Order: sequence, then structure tokens, then C-alpha cells
Amino acid sequence: MLPQEVIRRKRDGAALTTTEVKEFIDGLTKGSVSEGQVAAFAMAVFFKGMTRDEAVGLTLSMRDSGTVLKWDLPGPAVDKHSSGGIGDNVSLYLAPMLAACGLYVPMISGRGLGHTGGTLDKLDSIPGYNTTPDIDLFKKVTREVGCAIIGQTADLAPADKRLYGIRDVTATVESVPLITASILSKKLAAGLQHLVMDVKCGSGAFMSNMEDARALATSLVAVANGAGLKTTALITDMDEPLAHCAGNAIEVVHAAEFLANRLSDSRVLAVTLSLGAELLASAGISADLTSARKMLEKALTSGKAAEIFDSMVVALGGPRNFIATHDTHLRKAPIVKPVYADDEGVVSAIKTRDLGLAVIELGGGRRVAADKINHAVGLDHLLGKGFRADKNTPLCVIHAQSDDDFNRAASIIKQAYTVGDAAQSWPSILERIAP
Repeated sequence: MLPQEVIRRKRDGAALTTTEVKEFIDGLTKGSVSEGQVAAFAMAVFFKGMTRDEAVGLTLSMRDSGTVLKWDLPGPAVDKHSSGGIGDNVSLYLAPMLAACGLYVPMISGRGLGHTGGTLDKLDSIPGYNTTPDIDLFKKVTREVGCAIIGQTADLAPADKRLYGIRDVTATVESVPLITASILSKKLAAGLQHLVMDVKCGSGAFMSNMEDARALATSLVAVANGAGLKTTALITDMDEPLAHCAGNAIEVVHAAEFLANRLSDSRVLAVTLSLGAELLASAGISADLTSARKMLEKALTSGKAAEIFDSMVVALGGPRNFIATHDTHLRKAPIVKPVYADDEGVVSAIKTRDLGLAVIELGGGRRVAADKINHAVGLDHLLGKGFRADKNTPLCVIHAQSDDDFNRAASIIKQAYTVGDAAQSWPSILERIAP
């Protein structure tokens, strides 16, 4: 197979065969396909797209470029994946809640991308927590605790890492077939049986409009099921932060308090229960989505999910009794001050992406991949749409390392909020996509 012939056929709009796709990805993995050829292939796919069968072939070829995990567990192996947003720390409570209901959750998560936060960066704020264990420890913790949240290892879908690196510098990241294959190749390599996708839509999401979000969700569901992984997707609202906070240690505190039933957050709860119910129903643990939600609620209110989270933290090198003692373990920013709107009124709109940029400005995210993150900084008590901002109620509380950092972030936040007379109400769950 000549790589240039595969590129030419895709450039001209032809549907590639499974063999052509596999041989091209094999060449990418082994280095016999050049970086220029990979870039040309990605650009051809960007403009010409892929059929479902092509995307399935691409996904499976990328899965098979490295190790594919096999599980010997008493129950189904499941996972959830989010397309990314602000204040989205759902993984931190959903994984132990699912484990408390009898599922096993080998969750391979990512770091922050662009303006969005990353689950691994949040967990890195916990002293000692190992987000990059070897495969044996990953399997041991999953089997014994019920869940393990870690990062992608070098031997899982290595073709994706090389392809993504080239896409990132050739303006081809936004291709739905390539996004689909990138996400699902890693999930399939993790040996999952059931998956639920959380595709964010709104001003804080990569897919800012419903048409694009629906196209991605539909592609993910079709390709995943075509590859043998039972998958559904929910399109969820990201026109405001999901949790009322953004920043690594700050979101871990939110998760700990949520799991301990000391904090309520209606939007977070709605999305968590809905995603979890999809997996419990898909795996046959519950008869329907309604009974699944009740199981998850019990896992939370009984304290069982909190116990499992604590066990996971210890098993991966973190401190004991973390939920009860998190205040003694997590770093705190030296400056914690509120920022107020210039005018009083009801929050009617939020440029949610800009809140993520404010966290980066504080040092809580990366401008370049090599940047070191300050886990203590971020935003808390973020006002949501429909809430009133006045002289007694700030837009948020900023956790900053310096006064200059505070001032820069405060300026971004004040411009991100629109304060008026009324706000349009949006549900947390916008649409469900099933096979």
C-alpha cells in the first residue's frame, strides 16, 4: 500500500477500505508513513469526511496500534467521557457512585485542553495520588476498589497520540471523524463493555451550537456501537459552568463535599445521575433509567460512594480519609477575594469559555504543554444564570497567587457576565442520542 494513494483516494472523496485504513495507521505507528503524509491524510478527512464504516475501521485500527486491555471482573467494565467544559468534575463522583452500584470503572481521563479543565490535573492536586500507574496497578485498583481514574499510558492507542499531535498543529482538530476515532480508540483499548458520552454544548464547550454537538454525539454513538461498544450519549448544557467552581484543588474540594453530602449542586446532580443511569441500564444492572437514578442516589446518600473514593485515593498513593481531611492536604491560594459586577441585576448570559481563560490567567491551566499548573488557584461561588448579582452577592470568589493575577482575572470575569433584568432558563440535559 502506498500512503500517497490512500491520501489521493480520500482527497478525491472515495470511501477507503478497512484494509487501506489499517495499513495507513500501521505505517503511522511504525513510522513508515511520514509526518507530512499523516498531515495530508488528516486534511483530506477534514474536508471529505468519512462514512460510518470508514470511521469504525479507523477507530479499530488505532485501538489495535497498542495494548488492548482484557478484564476478568465480577461485573461489567464501564466508563463515561466528557467532551470538556468549565466546572465539569463529574468523573470524580460518578466513578465511585457507579462502583457502589456494582459496576467497574477503569476510567482513563485527560488533562486540560484549551480553556477546559482536565480530570487528571484535578487529581494531581491530591498529594501522592498517582495518575500514571502501570497497567498491573491500574487493574488491581479497578478490581479491588471498583474504580480507578488514571491517565492514558504510552501503550494504549499510541497511534492516536501521534495523529493528535499532528492534527493539533495542522488545523485539523475539529474533524468529527477524527475526534470520534481519537476518543473511542482509547476507550476500546481500555477493554470497556459500556460507555456513555457527555457531549457539551454552549459557550464553554468546543461544540458551541446544537448542530455541531448533535453531529459529534451521533458520530460517537454510531461508531462506538459499530465497533462493538454499547454506547449512548447525552448532550448537556455548557452555557454556564456545571459546578459553581473552576480550578483544580477547588473542584476536588467541591467533589469531596458533594460525596460527603455536605454540599448540594442541582446541575451537577442532574448530569451525574443522568449519565450514570445510562450505564446502569445499558449494563442491565437496573431495569430502566428511573430505577437506575434511585440506585445512584442511594449510593451517594448512604456514603458508600464516598468510601469508595477514599479507597481509590489510598490505593493510588494518596492520603487516608481524604474526604474528611481534604482541608489539611490541598494547597490554598494566598489571596481569596470576591469580584462584583459593576451593575446590579440578574445574570442573563455568561461567556463560559472566558471563565476557563480566567483560570488559565491565574495559573490554573496551561498556555503551552510544558507549563506547570498552580493547583490552588481558580474560581469559587460562581453565579449561574438566573441568580442576582448585587453589592452583597459577588459574581464569584477568586483564588489567586498575587494581586496582579487577581486583577487580570477579575477583569475577564466582569466582562464574561451579562447582568440584566431576566435570564432564559435552560435544562442541564438537552438531548439523548441512542443507537
